[in-house]
Amino acid sequence: MPIPSGALRFNSDSGKLEYYNGEAWWQIDNFSADNATGGARGVYAGGLGPNGITYNNVIEYITLSTTGNSIDFGDLTSLTNATSGCSSSTRGLFGGGGTPSGNINTISFITISSTGNATSFGSLLSVKVYGGSCSSSTRGIFAGGYSPTRDNVIQYVTIASTGNSVDFGDLSENKRGPMGVASNTRGVFAGGNAAAPIGNLNTVEFITISTTSNATDFGDLTVARPNGGSGSNAIRGVFGGGGINNTIDYITIATLGNATDFGDLTQARGNVGGCASSIRCVFAGGSTGPTSTNVTDYVTIMSVGNAIDFGDLIQAGSNGQESPAGLSNAHGGL
Repeated sequence: MPIPSGALRFNSDSGKLEYYNGEAWWQIDNFSADNATGGARGVYAGGLGPNGITYNNVIEYITLSTTGNSIDFGDLTSLTNATSGCSSSTRGLFGGGGTPSGNINTISFITISSTGNATSFGSLLSVKVYGGSCSSSTRGIFAGGYSPTRDNVIQYVTIASTGNSVDFGDLSENKRGPMGVASNTRGVFAGGNAAAPIGNLNTVEFITISTTSNATDFGDLTVARPNGGSGSNAIRGVFGGGGINNTIDYITIATLGNATDFGDLTQARGNVGGCASSIRCVFAGGSTGPTSTNVTDYVTIMSVGNAIDFGDLIQAGSNGQESPAGLSNAHGGL
């Protein structure tokens, strides 16, 4: 019987957990952000609330290994909705977004292990909202988005420096709301929304982060949708919600193929923020249709099953918070 891609085993000789990438067994990296940075921290920034009307500039953080409500971190450089987040183990970046006076191409950054307000980094190639993003330890990738029409542009920055983004290549379609995950070599963008008559997309495509090129077909999601939350460890990427549903899918990043059903969020919603450690992915906030929510819930990435309550975002009660950008110092691209 052939070994399925993504299978796990414990190697009793080495004492290490390994996974099968379709060709060979690979040892799972046991790097710990707790040792290197003082803790696996997730950060969410910006969004709309209450009830999808008021822009906010709040940056908040969680400790990914625990559960509980988010804690104030600082402020973005402006009141911003639908910005995109990516990060190294030390620095988090937020690119683009919408403000009360119009959409922007601003990139700002924070030092994840500290608290404080964001600082100017540079600019994207164009103004946009609802772009997708992912990152390795060195490069931050921004893809797609909307302003005033959807685009397919992929662009990158060097996270440790400051400056404007550089052209990387193109997605397969002009789209807003793709969900991004990464290993340390490969970036994956899933779903999105294209112009009518196509509508919501189930497309999954990938890039090699260290190069520049157009995205290549990976497979399909189980449900076509934009603006879900996403996160990954070095092996699996998970995609939760989007388009106001509760579906969670997963992929094995090193292989190609269609996504597999993982389970359900605690609440059906779109415009969700996501971030991850090597163990957990936490989905935050979102829109339930007529209202928004401050719910955060989580899954254990290497398992399958329904999400579990984690806590609440700062926007309290029925006001909620939709479209927060998520990032962490312990995701699969590091």
